[in-house]
Amino acid sequence: MRFDVITLFPELFGPFLTSGVTRRAYQDGRVDVHLWNPRDYGEGNYRRVDDRPFGGGPGMVLMAEPLYLTLEAIRAARQDRVPAPLVLFSPIGESITQAVVNQWAAGEGAILLCGRYEGVDQRFIDAYVDVQLSLGDFVLSGGEIPAMALLDAVARLQPGVLGDANSSLQDSFNPALDGLLDCPHYTRPEHWRGRSVPPELLGGNHAQIERWRREQRLSITARARPDLIERARASGALSVDDEHVLRRAAPGQSPTEL
Repeated sequence: MRFDVITLFPELFGPFLTSGVTRRAYQDGRVDVHLWNPRDYGEGNYRRVDDRPFGGGPGMVLMAEPLYLTLEAIRAARQDRVPAPLVLFSPIGESITQAVVNQWAAGEGAILLCGRYEGVDQRFIDAYVDVQLSLGDFVLSGGEIPAMALLDAVARLQPGVLGDANSSLQDSFNPALDGLLDCPHYTRPEHWRGRSVPPELLGGNHAQIERWRREQRLSITARARPDLIERARASGALSVDDEHVLRRAAPGQSPTEL
């Protein structure tokens, strides 16, 4: 899959694309990322890409023409039979959830537009933007961080990127775990500063371990994200045993006390 990123700050992506486990996806082209700077298509000797907003007010607005020329160059380079969707990161967009990530991870990529300043000329949005996405109900200085978040989430779902193919199956929000939050994890030493690993994880009884992990996921999700419990219940994903665990999980109880 291929992602083309329109950004005034392509240098921000350098460390991101070459660090961590997901670098495998970018380096071998499983997630092929290309960076495009609208300043290369800006106006005049100063390569201008922004101007003051009509009607007055603070800040600057990204101009439509440099973005249009950048988009045209990307389309020519991609040569897609079906034009790739243009995604703008903005506060009015759909929230990026694991379900949204799964959809993009199964696709062929997109063009990601990272806004800056006060925003993008609305005429360009109306004419060319296909999808708007949001990282959450807060404001960032630009769309680069949401773009990296989407790329990272998509890259780690590509085959062979994570060291263990089952790693992503244990993630929070994964449909394989009925959309619940993940359980606690422990490693050596067995005893650390007065705290011990739960005994259920030490005996080698795999059925007991899986049962303990399921109980932890249910308890944690019920306290932190009860909406996910209701969603799982509505889909019929919760068993009689699950409901029993939820009934005896008291508020304020530590997940390892179940």
